Amino acid sequence: MSFTDKVKNKADELTGKAKQGIGDMRDDEQLVADGQRQEAAARARQAGEHVKDAGRDVRDALS
Repeated sequence: MSFTDKVKNKADELTGKAKQGIGDMRDDEQLVADGQRQEAAARARQAGEHVKDAGRDVRDALS
């Protein structure tokens, strides 16, 4: 995973958390749900990148 991808995913995750917090303060369920969706998507991308990195590590070890 490139550094740029890590930063983008982390920024999306933090933005999602911020949306959830603001939604809680404003009692805006739609904003909370949007924040949860954005945070979950960022975490899923991070997990996918970790799997790809692990696959590359295995491939390199077997080469």
